[in-house]
Amino acid sequence: MSDNDGKKTLGLRGGPRSGNVKQSFSHGRTKNVVVETKRKRVVVPKPGAAQTAAGSAATSAMSAAGSKRPAGISDAEMERRLKALQAAKAREGEEAAQREAEEKARAEERERMRAEKEAKEREQREAEERARQKAEDEERKAREAAQAAKQAAAAPAEAPAARQPAGGPKPSQAAPRKVDREREDRGRRKGDDSERRSGKLTLNQALGGEGGRQKSMAAMKRKQERARQKAMGGSQPREKVVRDVQLPEAITVAELANRMAERVGDVVKSLMNNGIMATQNQTIDQDTAELIIEEFGHKVTRVSDADVEDVIKEIEDKDEDLQSRPPVITIMGHVDHGKTSLLDAIRDANVTSGEAGGITQHIGAYQVTTKDGAVLSFLDTPGHAAFTSMRSRGAQVTDIVVLVVAADDAVMPQTIEAINHAKAAKVPMIVAINKVDKPSANPTKVRTDLLQHEVVVEQMSGDVQDVEVSAHTGQGLPELLEAIALQAEILELKANPDRAAQGAVIEAQLDVGRGPVATVLVQNGTLRQGDIFVVGEQYGKVRALINDKGERVKEAGPSVPVEVLGLNGTPEAGDVLNVTETEAQAREIAEYRANVAKEKRAALGAATTLEQLMKKAKDDENVSELPVLVKADVQGSAEAIVQALEKVGNDEVRVRVLHSGVGAITETDIGLAEASGCPVIGFNVRANASARNTANQKGVEIRYYSVIYDLVDDVKAAASGLLSAEIKETFIGYAEIKDVFKVSNVGKVAGCLVTEGVARRSAGVRLLRDNVVIHEGTLKTLKRFKDEVTEVQSGQECGMAFENYEDIRQGDVIEIFERQEVERKLD
Repeated sequence: MSDNDGKKTLGLRGGPRSGNVKQSFSHGRTKNVVVETKRKRVVVPKPGAAQTAAGSAATSAMSAAGSKRPAGISDAEMERRLKALQAAKAREGEEAAQREAEEKARAEERERMRAEKEAKEREQREAEERARQKAEDEERKAREAAQAAKQAAAAPAEAPAARQPAGGPKPSQAAPRKVDREREDRGRRKGDDSERRSGKLTLNQALGGEGGRQKSMAAMKRKQERARQKAMGGSQPREKVVRDVQLPEAITVAELANRMAERVGDVVKSLMNNGIMATQNQTIDQDTAELIIEEFGHKVTRVSDADVEDVIKEIEDKDEDLQSRPPVITIMGHVDHGKTSLLDAIRDANVTSGEAGGITQHIGAYQVTTKDGAVLSFLDTPGHAAFTSMRSRGAQVTDIVVLVVAADDAVMPQTIEAINHAKAAKVPMIVAINKVDKPSANPTKVRTDLLQHEVVVEQMSGDVQDVEVSAHTGQGLPELLEAIALQAEILELKANPDRAAQGAVIEAQLDVGRGPVATVLVQNGTLRQGDIFVVGEQYGKVRALINDKGERVKEAGPSVPVEVLGLNGTPEAGDVLNVTETEAQAREIAEYRANVAKEKRAALGAATTLEQLMKKAKDDENVSELPVLVKADVQGSAEAIVQALEKVGNDEVRVRVLHSGVGAITETDIGLAEASGCPVIGFNVRANASARNTANQKGVEIRYYSVIYDLVDDVKAAASGLLSAEIKETFIGYAEIKDVFKVSNVGKVAGCLVTEGVARRSAGVRLLRDNVVIHEGTLKTLKRFKDEVTEVQSGQECGMAFENYEDIRQGDVIEIFERQEVERKLD
């Protein structure tokens, strides 16, 4: 190549400054390229295996170019060009190797796919072959069965012919041979069965040498008895044994036959004769079973599952056994009217400081001894609206109700509720007008307000005692205790301490160290350590009795509140405690009550008819639910929280308590909450370490509360979020269609005059024809002259086109409106 070609020459030419290119060969391979100049000698390194071809091509090209090179090219430039040439050739070699590898991979993939396709086709052919073979086998078996049936039908017809005289027609010999073969086969199988039944070798078989079963002694006696009766002239009918059959409310046919000692088949036959088709495993009612029992000649004794509770029936005490007992006084009233503070002043204690927010959250039971030596048992009930059930229980177990009303606040809703509870329980009432030491106190207004609820105090010429007191200064406390003692003396309260104890559960909780603990107010008898008792659906044995001062006692008499340890579970507040003789009785009663409660809960939530089932399913579809899991420190608080949460909601949203219980939050609670997607609410309880770690891992929210109305407010706010937003429509204008135009690429466009308000591009529109809505949608375009605008004011003309609708006519009216979403809240 030369410079005259207009290209750069990559050759080596000889000249005064140029050197010679020498090549050294070894076994036909280029070892090094040596470039010698007058100044220095440059040695180009031997190329690698991938660059050998490139180096050979470059060397041959340089040799062909001649021994001369262009003037002005230095040795470094020459070396750079050589390296660039070698790199280019190396890249070409690598690309070629890569293409070859890709082609090889594609060929392997095609081969694999072909092999898979062939394997799949082979499997399909084998499956078809198996199906065909199976069909042929079934068809062959059917033919053989039909042929065998035909031969069996022909055999009886040929047998008489075989017994004909010699002069008759000659019988066929095939059927007799077949019958003989079948008889031999049956004999062989029978022999095999006898050998199989023989089992292990016995002493009789070894000595007697006989196979088969030996008759039992009872069978031999029965055989001898039958022979004796036959010899005496026939069998004598056995005498009928009349039995007393205990008949529960429902019984299976098999169990009924077993209790009568009759055969099940005979009982089923008797039922069929009476028009009842029943199998041995079906259940029949008590009246039907009684008819069957009388038909068989037995006696009926009706029993019920509830009979297990007969052991704890009320016992009427004799008058000479009764002794005086302390009165039980329940403090009731509105929240923050000073009930607990008044009781603290009587007891010289401070309970209020221990309650969250200074508000009582539990029922407290205390026993107080006055200066005169009189013993009084007090129950302090919460005044918050959520604790209705607690106040109701307090009124049911009490002898006297002390109604506390603040002199500066008068009669409030929970005051009215406390009055109603006291009237329902038919217990006497004493009105304590508290906070009379305040400047704003007005006791007269309290007495006047009580008249509206038929509570007439003594100062208003009534029969209800009223005392003005102050829990802070102690004013009126002696007069209040005197009024209580007077009322108790009038009631003549007596009980029998020398009998099995009976009491009521005031409160129950699950203590970490002590297990289930119930606060029990003994109403009759004496509860002693070691007694076995049943309370509601739980039972147990008294391990310890602790009084209201935290001291262990051996026994608790009537009107004494104590904490009972030793239960197998946490009872419900309000359950009745009864002492039983044995643990088996207590367990049986508890199990019966648990089953009854379970059936009642199941029946309460079950739909009994198809219409009810469909209505329930439809209601569940339309109602959004907020599931929660509640754990509280005591049973009464848990019950109050559940009742308060069930009242939250309306026809669209409701709160569903998945589970409520007492005690700390455990991993089981977290697992249930995670499966149901609900938060865990802890009221005066905390989660243990493992439950906290599990909740963090699974993303379960745990919320802690110590005041009940904070809990209810938060749940109500969360439930409000499930309410669908309310859509409000605002009419912003009307437009009348003056003419209709057809525009290409747009469709029909209405030429309108805005007659009222304003027309907006983003607003919704309705098309009215003769004041009837025929279309509702949105605008595709809103133009003023040729410009697209966002709104057009009243009195101006514009062009409108509807989205996906073109049935517009002259004289139609367009109504423009806007929709606005308003967030709703629960009341």
